[in-house]
Amino acid sequence: MSPVKASPTARERARAELTREIKEEARRQLAETGAHGLSLRAVARELGMVSSALYRYFPSRDDLLTALIIDAYDALGEVAETAIAASARPRVRWLAACHAIRGWALAHPHEYALIYGSPVPGYRAPRATVGPASRVPLAFMSVLRDAVAGGEMPAGGDGAVAGPGLSGALADQAAALTAALATAPGVRAVPAEVVVRAVIAWTQLFGMISFELFGQFVGSFEPADALFEYAVAQLAAFVGLDSAPSRVRAPIR
Repeated sequence: MSPVKASPTARERARAELTREIKEEARRQLAETGAHGLSLRAVARELGMVSSALYRYFPSRDDLLTALIIDAYDALGEVAETAIAASARPRVRWLAACHAIRGWALAHPHEYALIYGSPVPGYRAPRATVGPASRVPLAFMSVLRDAVAGGEMPAGGDGAVAGPGLSGALADQAAALTAALATAPGVRAVPAEVVVRAVIAWTQLFGMISFELFGQFVGSFEPADALFEYAVAQLAAFVGLDSAPSRVRAPIR
C-alpha cells in the first residue's frame, strides 16, 4: 500500500501563495525594467511587505531570478512536451512543437527574454537550471528517436542524413554529446549526424523567435507567420524528417 501523502498545512499553503505572489510581482517588474532592474526591495514594497520578510522566501535577487528562470524553462518545456505528445507522425509533432514554442514566446515575451535574451549582469545560473533548460531540446530529440525507431529516418552510420559527414573536432564533440544523450530517456537511438543537425535546427528556431520578438523583422517579414511556417518546415527537412506537406499551427497560450 502506498503511503498516504499528508495535505499541506495552513502555514504551508500560505507560504506557497505568498511565494506565488512574489514571483508574479517580480514578473511584472521584468516587463517594466528588465531582469537587470529586478529589486527585492521594490517587490516587497509593491506587496506591502518589509524587505526582511521577503528575504525569508528569497535570500537574494539571484535566488529570485533563479526561481523565475526555472519557472520559464519549465513552462516552455511543458508547452513543447504537450505539443509532441499527440499520436502523429514525427514531422507533424516536430512542427507542432515549433509553433507551440513560438506561441508561448509571443505570449510571454519578458519571460522568454529572461531565458534567451541578453545575460543578466552579475548573475550566474546555478546547476538547478540545467534540468529545466534541457526539457525543450530533449523533447525534440524524443521526436527524432521516434522517427528513427519508426523507420522514417536512417538509424545511423555514414549517410544517415544527406550532406557532408562529421570530422575532426566536430566529430569528437558530436560523439561526446551523443554519448551523454544516451543516458537521457528516449534519445539512445539518435545518430551523431542527426544530433548535430538537431542542435543547428534548435538554435535556428530560437534565433528566428528572438528576431521576431526583438523587432528585427520590422519592415521586412512582419508579421512573421508565413516566414516562420516556411522556415520550420525547412528545418524539419534539414534534420532528416520527411518533407511531406503538413500545416500545423498551435494556439498562443
